[in-house]
Amino acid sequence: MTKVTIYSIADALGVSGSTVSRAFTRPDQVRDDVRARILAKADELGYQPNKSARRLATGRTGAIGLFIPDITNPFFPPLVRAIQQAAADNDASVIMVDAGESTSAEAALIRRLAGQVDGVIVASPRGTPARLRDALGSTPAIVVNREMMHSTTVICDNSAALAQAGDHLRDLNHETVALLHGPSASWAARQRASAIRKWAASADVELIELGPFEASYEGGREGAAAFADSPATAAFAFDDLTACGVVAGLAERGLSVPGDRSIVGCDDVLLARVLTPKLSTVSAPIGRLGAAAVELLGEVMAGKQPDSLRIQGDFTPRQSSGPAPRT
Repeated sequence: MTKVTIYSIADALGVSGSTVSRAFTRPDQVRDDVRARILAKADELGYQPNKSARRLATGRTGAIGLFIPDITNPFFPPLVRAIQQAAADNDASVIMVDAGESTSAEAALIRRLAGQVDGVIVASPRGTPARLRDALGSTPAIVVNREMMHSTTVICDNSAALAQAGDHLRDLNHETVALLHGPSASWAARQRASAIRKWAASADVELIELGPFEASYEGGREGAAAFADSPATAAFAFDDLTACGVVAGLAERGLSVPGDRSIVGCDDVLLARVLTPKLSTVSAPIGRLGAAAVELLGEVMAGKQPDSLRIQGDFTPRQSSGPAPRT
């Protein structure tokens, strides 16, 4: 079969090859009705644009960058998938870098990534805003899961959902509740702690703050030791992975969940639903976060200044939270 080219389309429509080229590379320079005819004919003929040639013409790489702090944390794989799917719908590819939970490597990795792509999605950065902006330079960017002044961000606001989780524990007669702090450098950990403190003050519940602990299974096991030694009968873990470690650590000390202690996680990743007992947790709309990040990044790359987006989480009670044990 003869390969379909822009000139094949041009001959079929009686327009110039340069007009067809601009329809793909500079669509704003082609009348809407003409571009619609060109795209329809290209689809009819099975035309496949030469992306390398398009990139040379536009100065665009056709790729967006994605920085994540730790791919082993189960929150991030579904976020990566959502971003990849949204990018593919926009005919873009994704180049991802993983910091391996190394805050010190973050700026260098982001700087290297920014030089290879048209725009960057930065998820859950731990460094200071100044270092992040310096690393990004002039590259268009969106920040996910962290609020930053003078930056477009997409976050999941779990404040109301955490208050719902707290009310759930209070209704189960838990009068003393532990907050197992997440990593000290994590913006999300600070926000969740603030929301839980606010709930505890309004609910007249004693709040015991423990940690910080790493956002990992081992971090949860360490948190379990502190939780077990405290008078708290229920606890908020930073995330679901940490909560899984707490459940295991309590079991090692002869304490059952939810019989002896109750635990609430955050993010509602797959682990929350396959754990025994199934985990009561705050559900983060990860798919919506990823799709929104790609959409807003496209606007920033187009020279716009879109408003930041705040998406609400939901509380999902399951089996890891039960009535407070009788004393």
